[in-house]
Amino acid sequence: MPIVEISIVAGRPPEKVRDLIHQVHAAVRDSLDAPDGAIRVLVREIPPEHWAARDITKAEQAEQEASHER
Repeated sequence: MPIVEISIVAGRPPEKVRDLIHQVHAAVRDSLDAPDGAIRVLVREIPPEHWAARDITKAEQAEQEASHER
């Protein structure tokens, strides 16, 4: 049973997340010849305050970008 786990920063529209699930499911089915009922796709949405790169959270990055636009 293929299980695909995806972590993304929260905030995308539900239809975008649904499309991601659909596209990943199809890729697994087609590349592994896995039956539809055996495929699991798990999407974890991480709050921007809990996602960081280079010691800057995505929330802090968004604040910095917004302040530069003002």
